[in-house]
Amino acid sequence: MNTLTKLAVLLLTAGALVTGCEADYHGRKVQSAQDGRALTLGTVQQEIKVGMSGGEVAEALGSPNVVSTDEQGREVWIYDRFATDVVSSGSSWFVTAGATSRTQRSLTVVIKFDENKRVRDFAYHSSRF
Repeated sequence: MNTLTKLAVLLLTAGALVTGCEADYHGRKVQSAQDGRALTLGTVQQEIKVGMSGGEVAEALGSPNVVSTDEQGREVWIYDRFATDVVSSGSSWFVTAGATSRTQRSLTVVIKFDENKRVRDFAYHSSRF
């Protein structure tokens, strides 16, 4: 293989790698924009405390997906978030090969308010599949 051919193969391989990385980056940005904010288990564990107002909860977590009431007329907020993690593996200098794996994550947060519109209890469930 002459030098020009090697250079062409190198440039094509580099272009393929950059394109794959850019697609993954774009996918993460789109997911972030759809969620509005990154609601994570860590955020819930650090930010949400019994006694907080609804405004403080909304500031920490954003808007809930569902707002309902319990049997006593107290508000219950439910957050459901789903995300897909995409990981791509690369290629060598002269052989373009790779693999992509996708992992799905879900996080459900239930926040129960008291009669004074303060957090009385909260629970969460996180899964990965």
